[in-house]
Amino acid sequence: MKKLFFTAFLVLGLVWNGQAQKISENALGLRLGDNDGFGAEISYQRALGKSNRIEADLGWRNSKHVDAVKLAGLYQWVWNIDGGFNWYAGVGGGLGSWRYDHDGYKDNGTFVFAAGDIGIEYDFDIPLLISLDFRPEFGGSGYYENNYGSDIALGLRYQF
Repeated sequence: MKKLFFTAFLVLGLVWNGQAQKISENALGLRLGDNDGFGAEISYQRALGKSNRIEADLGWRNSKHVDAVKLAGLYQWVWNIDGGFNWYAGVGGGLGSWRYDHDGYKDNGTFVFAAGDIGIEYDFDIPLLISLDFRPEFGGSGYYENNYGSDIALGLRYQF
């Protein structure tokens, strides 16, 4: 875990000096990953300036024994690498609700979590933004094992 945080801060430090690229005012699409079964999220990004934005994601899980829904919000900083390639990092949190039903045992609950986000994206000349990111989530008492969950996800968003 310490190595993960060290690597994240090292990457942030290396790209901090990069020049910011103008980011799209709005982007709407999907974030496809696997966070304890949260396989898909509807994702919306809104620019707040030339190099920062907010992101809101609504995720759901519908499996054989567990149904869940999760809402995450993140504040992100964006740094240009070269051309359409950008690095980004962010912090935020969210809340969710889950229900478990298997072999007569039923349980449910709600949870709150804090989240981080670090990733890379490519802004095409057409209104398409593709990204790959890592998101650790802390908290989620009752849903995440050891109060920690994380995922790596591919994002596909339409920019407008």
